[in-house]
Amino acid sequence: MIRKPEYYMHRALELATEAGAAGEVPVGALVVDSQGEIIGKGRNACISECDASAHAEVQAIREAGKRLGNYRLTGCDLYVTLEPCTQCVGTLINARIRKVFYGVKEPRTGALASVCNLAAQPWYNHQLEVQGGLLKKQCRELLEDFFKQRRSL
Repeated sequence: MIRKPEYYMHRALELATEAGAAGEVPVGALVVDSQGEIIGKGRNACISECDASAHAEVQAIREAGKRLGNYRLTGCDLYVTLEPCTQCVGTLINARIRKVFYGVKEPRTGALASVCNLAAQPWYNHQLEVQGGLLKKQCRELLEDFFKQRRSL
């Protein structure tokens, strides 16, 4: 069943909340297939996995790929609470994600709108559709609250 984009972003926010509770930067991501089924979930896990590549987007794409038995996720969309970095945009392109929905911009490392737009580069063999600002307020508040709490420790 295909649902409104806000439904999926709320699920990504739940994953981000879990990441924050675990001491990770609170970012959550989902991969949704063309039928509206969630086939991959991820949350930041760099600290717990001692893995710099364990970003929410990468985790969700890995799970979706295993579920489908293919690294190409053609026709699938990704929902993520924070604008992806260069590593994650590269992964999205290689996975052939159709469209990326993100919540809030990442002014220091965002690679879809803030620092640069890697997805718009003509040399890639796959082009991503991008929509930013989905549940922006909730995504921003979750991150701001996490970092305020960290600074007070």
